[in-house]
Amino acid sequence: MNTGKLLVIDDESIVRTSCKRVLSPEGYEVRLAANAFEGIKMMEKEQFDVVLTDLKMPDMDGITVLETIKKRWPETQVIVITGYQTVDTAVKSIKLGAFDYIEKPFTPDALLSAVAAALGNKKG
Repeated sequence: MNTGKLLVIDDESIVRTSCKRVLSPEGYEVRLAANAFEGIKMMEKEQFDVVLTDLKMPDMDGITVLETIKKRWPETQVIVITGYQTVDTAVKSIKLGAFDYIEKPFTPDALLSAVAAALGNKKG
């Protein structure tokens, strides 16, 4: 069984619930936030190993979320998930400290692989 505390920040409920449905049976503790502000508030109260954040959200974009997390919680690994992938946003995300960048719709295997790699990187 895997261990790790994960936070999924996405304004689409189907994405949040799908992530939880894939990750929870693998042993991960998964929390969900419907927007960036809710996610940041949760991070102020709890420590997360990995945060998966959407890039396009109405209240705050994923790049700002990524910058905030890396500034305040540098040990937390961030995986950017988006349906609006461009080379520019992928490069910018990685330069700002994202561990990985996965495109929606993603497969359960792609999600599990990215999370396992992020947790392995955190422990290493």
